[in-house]
Amino acid sequence: MKYMLMVLGSQADYDAMGGRASSGNPAWSEADLKAMFDHMGALNDDLAESGEWVDGQGLTEPRLAKLVTAGADGTPVISDGPYGEAKEVLAGYWIVDVADFARAAEIAARAHACPVPEGAPNYPVVVRPVDSAAGTEM
Repeated sequence: MKYMLMVLGSQADYDAMGGRASSGNPAWSEADLKAMFDHMGALNDDLAESGEWVDGQGLTEPRLAKLVTAGADGTPVISDGPYGEAKEVLAGYWIVDVADFARAAEIAARAHACPVPEGAPNYPVVVRPVDSAAGTEM
């Protein structure tokens, strides 16, 4: 069964990773970033080796996101916000193909255990079944 595991974040988190601290978001050091990338790289490698990896990506900071709607004539209408100001947004994801929800939860817990600087937010990992013709029971 396929699941999407989603990591959340905010613009302030991306700013902190870039060395710009704010209230509740201490600046990340090079060592902090290396620890995060090493942790996530090892998780990705293990998922690929086990055959459970389908896809996974980190996303750019929210301020780079655009909202797209359709005008009355169907042409795209593009705006900058308020997506970047949202409290929490999707920061990255994995699509995994695993036996059951329990295995998806194990992977999510490992992702959640990623090291962050003391005082930095550590958001939960959202786990959702990918809809398919088969059941989506947890």
